[in-house]
Amino acid sequence: MEWKRGDIEGVHLIELKRYEDERGHLMETFRRDELPVQLECAMSYMSITKQGQSRGPHEHRDQTDVFSFIGPGKFLLKLWDNRESSPTHGNYLELEVGEGRPATVIVPPGVVHGYKNLSEWPAMVLNYPDRLYRGEGKKQDVDEIRYEGDETSPFRL
Repeated sequence: MEWKRGDIEGVHLIELKRYEDERGHLMETFRRDELPVQLECAMSYMSITKQGQSRGPHEHRDQTDVFSFIGPGKFLLKLWDNRESSPTHGNYLELEVGEGRPATVIVPPGVVHGYKNLSEWPAMVLNYPDRLYRGEGKKQDVDEIRYEGDETSPFRL
């Protein structure tokens, strides 16, 4: 397949605003009134990615990810619309997000995604997916199709 740069249906980018005062700063990472109506976050987690390292690419069958890239650190986020029924099937996006451009990015099922830390130091990402990891009581299979290490994969970070 020949991938082309373009928007991806269902991917939402929410630019985040940093509110500062003499005490420091705060930032809303998501608000229910800014999320798609049907989206309800089920859990949250944070990850630290070492400098120069990547996570993904992978996709979910059922899960929507709600990533907040707020810093510290800057990432290259790549997304590919792998959904055959999507009007934007075959499109890809590349976004630099995190420190300097804080953003929350909503990634629906079937959109392959991965990110790479572009910083000189470890960088943080928050995620608020709409499914519990491995389901209730962690008794189900992980909802992922992984492409890391697949030399034949068209998805590269």
